[in-house]
Amino acid sequence: MDTEHGPTSAAANTASADWLALDHQLCFALYSTSLAMTKLYKPLLEPMGLTYPQYLVMLVLWEQKPEGNALTVSALGERLNLDSGTLTPLLKRLEAAGLITRQRDAGDERRVRVQPTRAGHQLREQALRIPPTVACAIQCELHEISQLTQRLRVLREQLLQAQA
Repeated sequence: MDTEHGPTSAAANTASADWLALDHQLCFALYSTSLAMTKLYKPLLEPMGLTYPQYLVMLVLWEQKPEGNALTVSALGERLNLDSGTLTPLLKRLEAAGLITRQRDAGDERRVRVQPTRAGHQLREQALRIPPTVACAIQCELHEISQLTQRLRVLREQLLQAQA
């Protein structure tokens, strides 16, 4: 099938065996890179007492301005592409560690608001060392990481649009 952005039928037929090679699969490249990235983060996050998914939650919470502005669990899940079944236990562990608080919304009991505690905010200072450490480990400048991140965001949006 010819597409505007895909290989032509002749090219696809001629190289069909090559296109099925594992090393030619974009999905595997992304999957294996994600595993390697998570493995890189593990020793960086251990001194902070965070797992990688907990770190992602804290990153989103640290973005909230002004500080102290709570985020709903549903908004947090939407931002991280996590469902409440995955997010709730994660938040409970962060709360038990004293890094966040969870409170029912006074105006709507169905909503739970999450915000970092003072200890959670202080953890941000330790996290500031992570991006330069990652950049060094992957031998990229921070601006190169920014460009790659932007390209991956575009790819994610294109994938979501293709599924709609």
